[in-house]
Amino acid sequence: MAEEKHHHHLFHHHKDDEEQKTVEAVTYSETAGGAGYGRNEDYEKEEKHHKHKEHLGEMGAAAAGAFALYEKHEAKKDPEHKHKHKIEEEIAAAAAVGSGGYAFHEHHEKKEAKEEAEKAEGKHHHHLF
Repeated sequence: MAEEKHHHHLFHHHKDDEEQKTVEAVTYSETAGGAGYGRNEDYEKEEKHHKHKEHLGEMGAAAAGAFALYEKHEAKKDPEHKHKHKIEEEIAAAAAVGSGGYAFHEHHEKKEAKEEAEKAEGKHHHHLF
């Protein structure tokens, strides 16, 4: 029995698993429903996964933005601790920007997964520019 070594990485921890998967681009079936092409489920799962992560990023941006506005209000309302509230407002604003960037990144990952699925189905988009 050979033991496999599992390396734990902070980022891209599923990279080894993804390389080992074989992906069939197009499936053709002549069973009960007749002949036809079906969309590969791996691409659908990936697209759904990125959509979920995009929504989490959007919610994080909204929550951090709301907290930044709250801290801005608290800075005006509580002049004794104004400096503390200003710092917390800036940190929350930075978190909102970062979370928005993450949502933007996941949006593009979702688009790429969708394009891969369409390419696998045989649909080709011709970009002129």
